[in-house]
Amino acid sequence: MHIPVLLKEAIENLNPQPNQNFVDCTIGGGGHSTAILERIKPEGKVLGIDLNKEAIEKLKDIKNLILVNDNFVNLKSIAEKNNFHPINGILLDLGFSSDLLEASGRGFSFLKDEPLDMRFDVRSDLTAEKVVNQYSEEDLIKIFKEYGEEKFSRRIARQIVNEKQPIKTTAQLVEIIKRAVPSFYQHLRIHFATRIFQALRIEVNDELNNLREVLAQAEEILEPEGRIAVISFHSLEDRIVKRFFKGSETLKIITKKPIIADDYEIEENPRSRSAKLRIAEKINFILNN
Repeated sequence: MHIPVLLKEAIENLNPQPNQNFVDCTIGGGGHSTAILERIKPEGKVLGIDLNKEAIEKLKDIKNLILVNDNFVNLKSIAEKNNFHPINGILLDLGFSSDLLEASGRGFSFLKDEPLDMRFDVRSDLTAEKVVNQYSEEDLIKIFKEYGEEKFSRRIARQIVNEKQPIKTTAQLVEIIKRAVPSFYQHLRIHFATRIFQALRIEVNDELNNLREVLAQAEEILEPEGRIAVISFHSLEDRIVKRFFKGSETLKIITKKPIIADDYEIEENPRSRSAKLRIAEKINFILNN
């Protein structure tokens, strides 16, 4: 079962009030959205977006929840098409659902032998299989370094391009990575394939560019005094959010330091260990002028 991360902290900082409207850009299992809906009764609505069609199907009977199966990079046009305004708060939970990880069969986990796919949106053309089989050694090194922060990027990329047969499954890729890295690296707390799988997933889904674009759109469509809450799960995402908030002329930073999970939540939900929540509020220029 997917457990929403930093639920209490996200809701408290978004501070939903009766009859307000919110956008959940990554609705997933709906944990954050259902909590928001409780606070915005009786007339408030949540616009829930997700690339995973199965997630949308599971939530379709919830009252005052408008669901859209799309990429959050299209946030502004989605809001316009659904005549969804005013928008008093926007949530981005950048961790993909553990349900998706376990049940999709699309190769997100190195612990299962599945096809090398890694697409959030199956309508997209680029797959992880295409990346590892068609990208040049230098291109692989670049994405492994930039998106995975992998210290053995060069060795792993070389092992991949020297492979004699097409790489089609997660098990094949894990074995190739294992052959490329030193033996001590195979026994660390973090699995030796973690960073490569992260890098491939980011590349396939263009996650970092999409994040930059959705933040700009969220800032534009948010009502004055409305808030943006972003939950990130690795340093690349958190850095983008931090810089965007800091560089904005229309947002006031609410969280000087990111909010992290307490010991109790980490014990209950280990994936919350790496979560960071940042909040910013749209400035009301009328009140400030």
